[in-house]
Amino acid sequence: MRPQRADARRNKQTLLDAAAEVFVSSGVEAPIRDIAARAGVGTATIYRHFPTRADLIVAVYRHQVENLAEAGPTLLEHGSSPYAALGRWIELFVDFVITKQGLPSVLQSDDPCYDPLHSYFLERLVPVCTELLAAATSSGEIKPGVDAYELMRGVGGLCAGAGTNRRYDARKLVGLLVAGLRG
Repeated sequence: MRPQRADARRNKQTLLDAAAEVFVSSGVEAPIRDIAARAGVGTATIYRHFPTRADLIVAVYRHQVENLAEAGPTLLEHGSSPYAALGRWIELFVDFVITKQGLPSVLQSDDPCYDPLHSYFLERLVPVCTELLAAATSSGEIKPGVDAYELMRGVGGLCAGAGTNRRYDARKLVGLLVAGLRG
């Protein structure tokens, strides 16, 4: 298989970014024409890259997981402190979690193409969170013994509580959780 040209890779990234934006505002069942309009392409272009909606959903999910995984080391390298890097990464994680309208029902569908996504999510993101926690612990900014998986589950639980309640501020609650790591 030939490697993709740089412009083809950029076009695919543009499609994935546009799809993610539309999924945030309209859910994963949004019309393909809305995604195409956001990306500035025709629907045929989307179907050429992603023959089925499931292909598109999987690609967007993986793209966002990869962005989040790559952000951790970058934040740690360029952040003002390991705790600040952890806090910013958790903010990005919250954005990832709360923007998955309709994704839980799709992931629980009978379509086997979604089965590996949760494992992929854990394999890519738990080590990143673990590294950020270790750095913040080593610097003395947070108390030791915080488990990355448990922290991520806690953040996910706080985000899930929002539902459609406008008075529920998941970001504020997660901020309190992260502040509590300093103990």
